Amino acid sequence: MITAIGDSGLSNWTTRAYHRNWLLAQANGLFDFFQHNSVNRKGGFCDLDDHGKPLDAEGQVRNIHIAARAVHCFSIGTLLGRPGASDVVDHGMDYLWNHHRDRRNGGYFWSLDNNGPVDSSKQGYGHAFVLLAASSAKAAGHPLADGMLADITEILNTKFWEPQHGAIAEEFTADWQPLDKGIYRGQNSNMHLTEALMAAFEATGDRDYLSKAESIADLVIRRSAGSVGWRVAEHFSADWGLDKSYYHPNEMLRPAGTTPGHWLEWARLILQLWALGGKKHSWMPDAAKSLFSQSMALGWDTDKGGFFYTLDWDDKPAKRAKLWWPACEGAAAAHFLNEHLPSDFHEESYRKIWNVIESAFIDHANGGWHEELTEDLVPSHSLFPGKGDIYHALQACLIPLFPATGSVTKGIIDTNGRI
Repeated sequence: MITAIGDSGLSNWTTRAYHRNWLLAQANGLFDFFQHNSVNRKGGFCDLDDHGKPLDAEGQVRNIHIAARAVHCFSIGTLLGRPGASDVVDHGMDYLWNHHRDRRNGGYFWSLDNNGPVDSSKQGYGHAFVLLAASSAKAAGHPLADGMLADITEILNTKFWEPQHGAIAEEFTADWQPLDKGIYRGQNSNMHLTEALMAAFEATGDRDYLSKAESIADLVIRRSAGSVGWRVAEHFSADWGLDKSYYHPNEMLRPAGTTPGHWLEWARLILQLWALGGKKHSWMPDAAKSLFSQSMALGWDTDKGGFFYTLDWDDKPAKRAKLWWPACEGAAAAHFLNEHLPSDFHEESYRKIWNVIESAFIDHANGGWHEELTEDLVPSHSLFPGKGDIYHALQACLIPLFPATGSVTKGIIDTNGRI
């Protein structure tokens, strides 16, 4: 682990035993909150209210990314040696394989309830997380993982991947007709696929996964974000032309404008990709550094703290709410930058972000983390009804504990779980 000192002698928190123990305690708190409360007895996983109780467990619609993220996170728990984590992986893999999977047409339905598909569309975003789940489950030795990994890889290669662009298409009907005439392409699904492709490479050694991740990064970051001052555009036309005027009512998954949290997420993913690929793409470190500095300069609220959810294309805050996941991605990105490009700015940012997480996002009274705050850092529920997901927060706590040479999963395996 790099223990470099910045220009003013500011040592990294991640080298300190107390901070590392504090991060592990936060990760354990998240596992405690979700492990027993979120498993739905009828399949899949429940969204939770602020107190950790299921929100309408009997009739709740279950989206695929929630199940897939649970498999990923509890596969990490399994690798760490957490008792009971493998049972959650079993539950999630069964639901993905035997319920979300479309046995007739192939692919995976977006959402289900107790009676079957609610939204039978095939979404690139959801399929990216199935690949992540299968890869992490394979690392944890799950018996369904190899079959799921082969299945999702074939679907991504034959239905989603567009070699002329080096990225995936966005969405299809259940029988693989392009939705809305196939005119939309999105960076969010491709970003999460980049994470999943790296995980699949780590799990299998197949460099085709890594080559596809590098292709997406080149398109979305080097060519697109690099052309607009390292602002990551969210929305594109079918030929990957930037669409600054795009609007969709789903502000959770397709917000208008730009989203600084994704600039931060890409900063980490780019450095992870650079490390996994043998550091052969010389543009990646500077791109990661630029993405992070822009997010701190334009997205961070210097008055109240936290990252604004979205900015308009004049760099003004549009949706001023503060969500937990950009803060999580900011902390993880700052750590990766500190490991590969150490500086006082990165360390100061790391501390600043964790200070806001501790004071505003961690729910010290009820457990878990608040997923949404107002501009003034007061808990709110305009986008998220409760506490529905462990994925971003858990990774934020664990990423700084392992070498910045790949995913958390790889770090646990490479170090035999030593923290």
